[in-house]
Amino acid sequence: MVVARIVAYALCLLVVDAAYAAERGISSLGRVEPHNGVMRLAGPSELAVVSELLVEEGDHVDRKQVLARLDTHSIKSAEVQRVQVALDHARRVLSRQTALKQSSFQSEAALDEARRDVEVLEAELIAARAQLDRAVIQAPVDGEVLAVHARAGERIGVDGLLELGDTRRMYVVAEVYETDINKVEEGQSATATSPAFAGPVTGKVERIGKLIAKNDVLDLDPVARMDSRVVEVFILLDDPAVVADLTNLQVDVVFGD
Repeated sequence: MVVARIVAYALCLLVVDAAYAAERGISSLGRVEPHNGVMRLAGPSELAVVSELLVEEGDHVDRKQVLARLDTHSIKSAEVQRVQVALDHARRVLSRQTALKQSSFQSEAALDEARRDVEVLEAELIAARAQLDRAVIQAPVDGEVLAVHARAGERIGVDGLLELGDTRRMYVVAEVYETDINKVEEGQSATATSPAFAGPVTGKVERIGKLIAKNDVLDLDPVARMDSRVVEVFILLDDPAVVADLTNLQVDVVFGD
């Protein structure tokens, strides 16, 4: 009899908890990040030292804008000029050889050698320009410089040159428990809160991740689950300016009906 009462009481608690959860909606932890996340720009594969840094943290940059030049830039630029001069000379020689051949004053072998010289130097110029491009770091996308890791005179390390993000569109990436993900759908409204900004920030679910993984955002509650299996849900915020300077901020997320 006592066992039956305990079981009945436990079932009542489960019903009450389920009703409360349904009333308050699905909630989760999340992090703030710019459109397509944070991009860390590295230098070339070999060791490199920054010769000139052309941007600072907070600067907005355009795609293909030059962000920095490396210490090898001047040497590689001179190599491009050297090959270009040699190629211009080889082309003039080929032009003269072609004219002489038409007048029957030149052999076919000499003309072939002149053509070969031009082709070799054209290939060398392509290679020299490619090496010069490696001494210049450009922005791959439009965005804002979020952090600088190497300045003029410093070697680019494992953290790369700088971090870049498109803060014109800001997201909250919510980590929803795998057991709750069936209650979240694209277009659903969501609200994010944090002591770091005044009032809630609203948005809508733009995309739901395809992988189930362990959570990255850790709850400050010492008794909270630390190894939960979650799905990332990407929420496009209505007002990106509120959190544009708060990339990686932890927030609390509640999904609407």
